[in-house]
Amino acid sequence: MSTVPVATHHPVAPGPAGSPSPERAGSAQAPTVTDPALVRRAVKAAALGNAMEWFDFGVYSYLAVTLGKVFFPSGDPTAQLLSAFGAFAAAFLVRPLGGLVFGPLGDRVGRQKVLALTMIMMAAGTFAIGLIPSYAAIGVGAPLLLLAARLVQGFSTGGEYAGASTFIAEYAPDRRRGFLGSWLEFGTLAGYVAGAGLVTLMTALLSSEELLSWGWRLPFLIAGPMGVVGLYLRMRLEETPAFAAEVAKSEHARPKVPLREMVSGQWRALLLCVGLVLVFNVTDYMLLSYMPSYLTGELGYDAAHGLVVVLGVMVLMMIVQPFAGLLTDRVGRRPVIAAGCAGFLLLSVPALLLIRDGSLLAVAAGLGAHGLLLVCFTAAMPSALPALFPTRVRYGSLSIGFNVSVSLFGGTTPLVVTALIGATGDVMMPAYYMMAAAVIGGFAVWRMTESAGRPLPGSPPSLEPGTRRGKA
Repeated sequence: MSTVPVATHHPVAPGPAGSPSPERAGSAQAPTVTDPALVRRAVKAAALGNAMEWFDFGVYSYLAVTLGKVFFPSGDPTAQLLSAFGAFAAAFLVRPLGGLVFGPLGDRVGRQKVLALTMIMMAAGTFAIGLIPSYAAIGVGAPLLLLAARLVQGFSTGGEYAGASTFIAEYAPDRRRGFLGSWLEFGTLAGYVAGAGLVTLMTALLSSEELLSWGWRLPFLIAGPMGVVGLYLRMRLEETPAFAAEVAKSEHARPKVPLREMVSGQWRALLLCVGLVLVFNVTDYMLLSYMPSYLTGELGYDAAHGLVVVLGVMVLMMIVQPFAGLLTDRVGRRPVIAAGCAGFLLLSVPALLLIRDGSLLAVAAGLGAHGLLLVCFTAAMPSALPALFPTRVRYGSLSIGFNVSVSLFGGTTPLVVTALIGATGDVMMPAYYMMAAAVIGGFAVWRMTESAGRPLPGSPPSLEPGTRRGKA
């Protein structure tokens, strides 16, 4: 592991009674000067882990129909799809448990160590799916093993996003945190495009019988080598300057934070986190996980064309993502997130009507509008969410708030919307669901504090080399 110092930090003695607490007045502390090379390495390592997580999501979503046939034999295609999405959603039930374990652990032993552990578990869970025998081979054991692998994935993912966003946020200089954080979601999109693109290519090259018998396994088996590369990158990283400073302040070898302090002590920030993550993930999973199946299952759209259009939208999002991250540093996180909420409230129905038109141009326009609005969240959230919490509890509190919201509202989106359409017969349900999420997200944005260009709570100002404190 490199011994290059991460930052220059000078602790400040406690102020007189009545002076601002360091938890709230990070600017009262001596600034940290970042190392650009280490910042770049931190961003790459964090983004790669997120890419691997979403590589699996892309593969699973695009193979949902095939996986339904392999693991859940039934004469009803809708029942098969619901079963496959049920296994997908089950992983989100254990995400809060993973957050409760990995989050506090990250605040105690360090962000880097926990992120290395979650990388190992994610890769192992995904790789295991590719080895599971089919229902035809071992009967009910097949879906049970699939469920077990998904639970391992969900448990490890409980510590992944909060840790990765915290890691980048604590490394980044204050005035570039939005831009650098946006690369975390660039990794998300890259992983999803890689997974979905691979499935699309396989669908074009393999017959239905080949895809059903052995082809579906290949994307999951690729996770093994990806995990090794990601683990190597993460093991080479230093701990973040903010956590190192927190250890230096602690009377113990490592900071000890009671779980009660992470929850009851941060209740307002947790509620804001849940609201922001709700709108972010409902709209995210609606586009990336549900829409491919909606196009084929509900609208009877040609599978190959539907997959390619969604992939094109994700590539468009990747192109826009870094520029939107820069925008959050210029105008702030709140205006960008608010624009996304307003857009989904006003345009969800028109966008879905375009998609239901069925023509390639109309579908592309509807999905493209959805994707560009989603960038408002993917660009701002990786920097906005860690700034809700002080350094001492940042990983733990963010893990809890993020995973509770994702489990209840995000990962269940495909299952809930499919069930709502089945119960009501209204194929406009996806639009109504996103509009409801936008209202909740808009309220959270209204109540949150702007964090762009400011130190993280409980941390000193973070500056680039050669930058004077007053210019940060």
